[in-house]
Amino acid sequence: QRLKDGASLDDILIEAFATVREASKRVYGMRHFDVQMLGGQVLHSGKIAEMRTGEGKTLTSTLPTYLNALTGRGVHVITVNDYLAKRDANWSRSLFEYLGLTVGCNVPGLAPEQKREAYQADITYGTNNEFGFDYLRDNMAFSPQDRVQRELYYAVIDEVDSILIDEARTPLIISGAAEDSSELYLRINQIIPELTRQDKEDEEGKHGDGDFTIDEKAKQIHLTEHGQIHVEEIMKREGLLKEEESLFDAGNISLLHHVNAALRAHKLFTKDVDYIVKDDNIVIVDEHTGRTMEGRRWSEGLHQAVEAKEGVTIEKETKTYATITIQNYF
Repeated sequence: QRLKDGASLDDILIEAFATVREASKRVYGMRHFDVQMLGGQVLHSGKIAEMRTGEGKTLTSTLPTYLNALTGRGVHVITVNDYLAKRDANWSRSLFEYLGLTVGCNVPGLAPEQKREAYQADITYGTNNEFGFDYLRDNMAFSPQDRVQRELYYAVIDEVDSILIDEARTPLIISGAAEDSSELYLRINQIIPELTRQDKEDEEGKHGDGDFTIDEKAKQIHLTEHGQIHVEEIMKREGLLKEEESLFDAGNISLLHHVNAALRAHKLFTKDVDYIVKDDNIVIVDEHTGRTMEGRRWSEGLHQAVEAKEGVTIEKETKTYATITIQNYF
């Protein structure tokens, strides 16, 4: 009522936090410590609260979550995996329902109407990936009725260093199948053993005559001038290029794309480190958690190049329809 009368969230913060503290004592027999109350204030103000394991992060997050949910605009609580999202949603549901709020859980595999219901709850738990992909799908929807998310308002992010820093270079991508070029990937794959890496600069600042350079940090490979000439010679020998053609002709850009993808697959991605081979499929290994990511595929032809390298069935290449980084989403 006070919010409707024009009061701000800061005006009611003390009473709201006190309400959660008392409710938690009645529901769980757990009363927030002073340090948790301070942590709740920090989170409400949009800052990062660093807390050690066992200091009660989950209990702390209930304070700003409840306060911001009072607006009726929806609060998202972001966790790093689906297990934690379900666990935290189930644990906090009794507290928030005692306080008159609804709780939803946004996990993979839900039907659109189930997702819509989860987002309509006062508080919605889920992973950063699931929220991000729902946002992309909503932006591809043909009509407003097909969207599942409400207007984004306030989020509490657990393990913020993992989500906003460690996964900074991993964009969320929605893609679809493009044309089938499996045969070309196989033929280009046979060329790679003939190419050599350029030596690093010597004392006089000169390089050797290698075919490519590697940027380990950016995970990219670049053909040298010598390499471009060498690749053209091999392709003409193998019948992939006509004698009068160049690798850089407009019609041959896809060949250059395939060469770059094959080089990255061979020189930058290692079996049983970056991926595993399982049941005639390439399964990506998450570089941050070490977990396998079934169903996820690299883009820009890289996954097909790795499939050609390992001799498994080559799936159709994908075309990107929508993409966003985690930072841009939040």
